[in-house]
Amino acid sequence: MYARPFIDSLDFAENGKQIDAQVPVAELPRLLDVLDNPQGTLHFILKGGVDSQRRPILDVSIEGGCQLRCQRCLHGLDYAVQHEARLLLCDQASLDELDDEEEEFEGILAEAHLDVLALLEDEILLGLPIAPRHELGDCQMAEEEEKQMDETHPFAALMKLKRK
Repeated sequence: MYARPFIDSLDFAENGKQIDAQVPVAELPRLLDVLDNPQGTLHFILKGGVDSQRRPILDVSIEGGCQLRCQRCLHGLDYAVQHEARLLLCDQASLDELDDEEEEFEGILAEAHLDVLALLEDEILLGLPIAPRHELGDCQMAEEEEKQMDETHPFAALMKLKRK
């Protein structure tokens, strides 16, 4: 089992610390709900720092691959994860006042015991497509539906004419 890293987010940012590591996809339980299988590894870099206004920030970079479930055929769909985000660390009052449209990056609550893997999961889930699907030529369901349509659909002849 993978040891879950926790950080003091403000200390991490203010001291410019960095984590460069890999995590098995199977260690991200909320992500498992949208995956076809738990195989794969993600590489992440978490860097602390301050922005031009001396506010604490975290830079998150995630790369790797996983296998989502195609919403057409319900089979595996290889998906390349490549996500970068800059997160502003705020207290609750500042977070409530933060105007998303004016900020160049999103805000998160600064925590003394921040679960790094939960943060990674949040960022990955926000970046995933809502309904992942294979391309039409690659999807098994599209081919099966086309065969069924040719046999049973009343407008199958029109569809054939349209393709010509």
